[in-house]
Amino acid sequence: MPGWVEVIIRSVLIIMGLFFITKLLGKKQFSKLSFFEYIVGITVGDIAGTISMDLELNIVNGITSILIWSLFPLIVSYFSLKSIVFRKIVEGTATPFIRDGKVLEENLRREKYTTDELMEQLRKKDVFHLDDIEAATLETNGEFSILLKKEKQPVKWGDLFGVGPKVKLPQTIISDGNFIEQDIYEAGFSLEWVKTQLQNRQSTVEEIFLGQVDHLGNIYLDYYKDRLED
Repeated sequence: MPGWVEVIIRSVLIIMGLFFITKLLGKKQFSKLSFFEYIVGITVGDIAGTISMDLELNIVNGITSILIWSLFPLIVSYFSLKSIVFRKIVEGTATPFIRDGKVLEENLRREKYTTDELMEQLRKKDVFHLDDIEAATLETNGEFSILLKKEKQPVKWGDLFGVGPKVKLPQTIISDGNFIEQDIYEAGFSLEWVKTQLQNRQSTVEEIFLGQVDHLGNIYLDYYKDRLED
């Protein structure tokens, strides 16, 4: 078998295998990587690339190695769910940087954060004044969480009017020029009602790239050829 053909076969098999593994690991692994998951991802990628190109390597041994590295996060996740102590050892704990409006210098030094890096993280959260902050925490995945003082928090509906009406998500009822009948009925409308709304707008479903409807019956349509006003 020519070498280039074997490379193609190896690559396709590995891509299919990695796809299966990522589906098995679930969406959580791709939201925000922990330090451990970051290392696993780099290692698995390196192994996969090496197996694809190095024809002298045994593909079975390579796939076995990928499976071991990939399944290890599942094992860690299982024991993390069962044991708080194990979870703290593997994932670590959040580190408070500001508490009661005061910067905790020892925690900054422990996490190797300078004051400039602290201020950079605050600015990314649209906070420029330390006096506006009640608490700030460095999460285990490296993200920053900030709680503003009560007088600095934006006004919300509940602050003015109490409990508000229940908000329902809009439904996508047209996609790529086709009706999505199941979502139309889930939104509480009929296919005939949607067709009537399109007729009132002198539109056909084939013209529409994306269409949504909210619980009040307001329809948003985005056309393939957008009808822009001059």
